[in-house]
Amino acid sequence: MKPDTRSFYARAVQSAIEHIAMHLDDALELEALARVACLSPFHFHRVFRGMVGETPLELTRRLRLERAAWRLRDKERAVTEIAFDAGYETHEAFTRAFRSGYSASPSGFRLRKYPRIEIAAPCGVHYRADGVIAQFIARDSGGLTMEVDIKDMPKLRVATVRHVGPYNQIPKAFEHLGAVAGPAGLVEKASAMIAIFHDDPESTPQDQLRSDAALVVPEGVKMPDGLVEQHISAGCYARTVHVGPYEQLGDVWARLLGEWVPASGNRIGGGVSYEIYTNTPGEVPKEQLRTELYVPLA
Repeated sequence: MKPDTRSFYARAVQSAIEHIAMHLDDALELEALARVACLSPFHFHRVFRGMVGETPLELTRRLRLERAAWRLRDKERAVTEIAFDAGYETHEAFTRAFRSGYSASPSGFRLRKYPRIEIAAPCGVHYRADGVIAQFIARDSGGLTMEVDIKDMPKLRVATVRHVGPYNQIPKAFEHLGAVAGPAGLVEKASAMIAIFHDDPESTPQDQLRSDAALVVPEGVKMPDGLVEQHISAGCYARTVHVGPYEQLGDVWARLLGEWVPASGNRIGGGVSYEIYTNTPGEVPKEQLRTELYVPLA
């Protein structure tokens, strides 16, 4: 491990946490947090979630609830006022969220003799009335020991179909891809089937997520009408292999980007992350599906 690289990510995440904690009444500007960390939004939010165990939005909501719990100790303050300060538009919405965190209504919480302010969190960061912000504790849910190798990947020429919407609906784009590429004889000439991801699902509305279903095709092969030609840059990539259902891939990405990369001594580079599918649901049971995940490294 290179300590300076690990420290780079730790400093970036700690700075983001401190910004959030000191601006709880402000709108959360996710793009700005990513710029401060010198990372793309796609990579920053996955690194943050992986290291902290919460998304920036989840951390903000928890700290606001903890602040509200602190303020509830002042029995002269109206619950409605505290609810509005916590970012809730109605008393009812605040009560539901508060009960979820504290197993009591705001009024019931006030009756507790020794009310506990902190809501359990793996990162160890909690609201403090004195403004002191703790150093976060980096999470490890298995990412530090996952098997990852570093590969020099060639430039890839890909025939793509764009999908806009939830990533788990990208099979629709693959169906379209197959319907065009099959009759054109492109499937037989392709060396791999891949998916390319452009947006972070933690910070981008589900109906705006952009991804591409793609086939890797040789140079010189004519691109059929209806498919868009793209190129994935050559370079150094971190690769891990997931064997199992596609539904588990989100967790694998979170461990790879949020735990393994910060601890590895590498920094995430420019370019896109992608998956290569070495078999398909039509060939093997879902427990045997084999997916390679690639992250560009600086």
